[in-house]
Amino acid sequence: MIQIKSSFQLSLCFSFFLACCVVCVGYATKPESKREAKIIAAVRAVLDAQRDAWNRGDVEGYMNGYERSKETVFVSGDNVTRGWQTVLDRYKKNYNSREKMGTLTFSELEITTVGNDAAIVLGRWHLKRVKDEPHGRFTLILRRSKQGWKIIHDHTSSA
Repeated sequence: MIQIKSSFQLSLCFSFFLACCVVCVGYATKPESKREAKIIAAVRAVLDAQRDAWNRGDVEGYMNGYERSKETVFVSGDNVTRGWQTVLDRYKKNYNSREKMGTLTFSELEITTVGNDAAIVLGRWHLKRVKDEPHGRFTLILRRSKQGWKIIHDHTSSA
């Protein structure tokens, strides 16, 4: 009888343990908070506006997603470009026609909030053009300011 009782107690303990695991997993995978959801939506809106501006051929509209600051950083390949105006000039030089701009899409976006005023985005970019389809990955750091959510650091690579 002691064995049955021990077996019953063991079974009860095991059941309790499993229930605790299920509850813990539920908390660990619960949807983001309302604050995080708002930040993620705001960051997605910046990227959507950039994509739309690019696809209209509006480089300056695309650049509205970046903070207008001398501290804004764009890294691509082995080059570091500093300052909003310098980044704009680079884009205008490299994408000086609709053919070169093509159609931009972003995918596989992973947005991570960092407190209330910062976010990191990992994603893929893809340009569909008549003669080629360049693509690659990017990591963005965005900060919330009085002007809204803006990219302060962009590290983009080509595949």
